[in-house]
Amino acid sequence: MQSNQTPPAFTVSELNNEVKSLLENSFRIIQVEGELSNFVRPSSGHWYFTLKDSGAQVRCAMFKNRNHYLNYQPKNGDQVRVRAKVSLYPGRGDYQLICDYMEDAGIGSLQQAYEALKLQLQRQGMFDQAHKQALPVHPRHLGIITSPTGAAVHDILTVLKRRFPSLPVNIYPTKVQGNEATDEIVSAIEVANLHNICDVLIVGRGGGSLEDLWCFNEAKVAQAIFNSRIPVISAVGHEVDVSIADFVADVRAPTPSAAAEIISPDQAHLQLRLKQLKSRLQVNLQHKLKRHQEQLRWISSRLKHPGDKLNDHAQKLDELELRLHSAIQQRLHTQKDRLRQLQQRQQRCLQQPRITRLQQKVHELNHRIEQLTDQYQARQQLRLQAVVGRLNGVSPLATLERGYAITESSEGKVIQQVKAINPGDEIQIRLQDGRIRSQVTEVIPDLL
Repeated sequence: MQSNQTPPAFTVSELNNEVKSLLENSFRIIQVEGELSNFVRPSSGHWYFTLKDSGAQVRCAMFKNRNHYLNYQPKNGDQVRVRAKVSLYPGRGDYQLICDYMEDAGIGSLQQAYEALKLQLQRQGMFDQAHKQALPVHPRHLGIITSPTGAAVHDILTVLKRRFPSLPVNIYPTKVQGNEATDEIVSAIEVANLHNICDVLIVGRGGGSLEDLWCFNEAKVAQAIFNSRIPVISAVGHEVDVSIADFVADVRAPTPSAAAEIISPDQAHLQLRLKQLKSRLQVNLQHKLKRHQEQLRWISSRLKHPGDKLNDHAQKLDELELRLHSAIQQRLHTQKDRLRQLQQRQQRCLQQPRITRLQQKVHELNHRIEQLTDQYQARQQLRLQAVVGRLNGVSPLATLERGYAITESSEGKVIQQVKAINPGDEIQIRLQDGRIRSQVTEVIPDLL
């Protein structure tokens, strides 16, 4: 006879505890080798990470009382070997390894691929600063290449709303994880360049493991970023995550939020700057207005009313008219005086006999003056001839004409005695028709 009673049901906690006990009893201490990823170290000092290979992964924990004794400092991508026991975390129902020892076992396959591609692209010059494009100081249009539902786009838009909400944004939706993500990211970069409405692009996603971020370590994505005519900011993962895209991009941002901070001008700072410029403009305009007002007052003080100017010209015309009338009167008076003088001279000329006698007397006086002048010139001529004769008698020129010569030093002084010169001195001998320059070879004084 069969019983119709159903077996009692397990609670979830009872089931997980049973499985935990079964795992711990079935597997004693084992060694597992794999690539380390998702490594975190909270403030408690415990380590939590994942070990993986090409086909699977397992969660691991290493508590502070065990990792404290290790000299090795693990990091994501390391190939490690751990000693652990198999257990289960009842709170999540996940089985895990509780590690009590860890050692380096070489570099993981993904990390090896990462390092190899990094070295290859570096040798090709794709990381060189010379290829980096400058970001626009004041961007006109921003393009975001990321998942439309991820945390990255939300973080970027939140920062933009706070700092610069007027900046237009185009979102180019792509997958950022998985096999299809690489081609979609490449296509989005090419489409953004084809549209050419954005002047800067942000390419990235939120944090994750090395596997999650692997599409940003692909050569095709690196080449697309390098070929982009639009400057690219790489914002992949958290601050500690570094991808190939970060090296190729024009600027690397530690997080998507930081990328938004980099590209967006601070609205409050711009408003303050505008306020300062407005204040300076007002001060400059006031100074310029004041200067122009002073210049206008000065010009106004010199500018006369047309009626006043006409009155001045009328007054000046009256003065010229009076001066002209006075000048005419003066000229008439002068002409009258001259006419009176001419009339008087005419009356005197009528006394012709007296004038004739006076003219005869003047003629006689002129003749007498000519005679006296001729006599005086003859006496002076004789006297001059006598003086010239005496001068010629004592002139050295006359001596030269008789065949004598005058000896002079090179300075032009007359040499009278032989003791005044020495052999080798230069002298000049003056003759009637010129000079002779010579050099003394011997001096012979006369014997008394």
